[in-house]
Amino acid sequence: MATQKTFAVAGVSTFKDGTKIRFANDAARVKILIKNGHTAIELIDLPREMTKAEIAEHLTAINFANGRPAVEAAIADLAKKNRVKAVPKVSKATKTTAASAEAVAQ
Repeated sequence: MATQKTFAVAGVSTFKDGTKIRFANDAARVKILIKNGHTAIELIDLPREMTKAEIAEHLTAINFANGRPAVEAAIADLAKKNRVKAVPKVSKATKTTAASAEAVAQ
């Protein structure tokens, strides 16, 4: 399930041949990534604090991947994992019951 936590900084890094989206609340995260052996680190300040789903949309909108397949795949994976669930459809029986209850109340 998607989280509603927000982040001010986002980007990518590569660790053990895998490129993933990284999140932080300040750019000091770069030091930790370097210390832990990450390479190809690229973090940007976001225009406002965003959820992971919003970050996926933003990185796509600004063409953050810029033709880099590994980054495109990381953004696509983030978007897939953080889709907002659709509002459940109301069944016909529920609509009928609600309409009946409203008619009785009047």
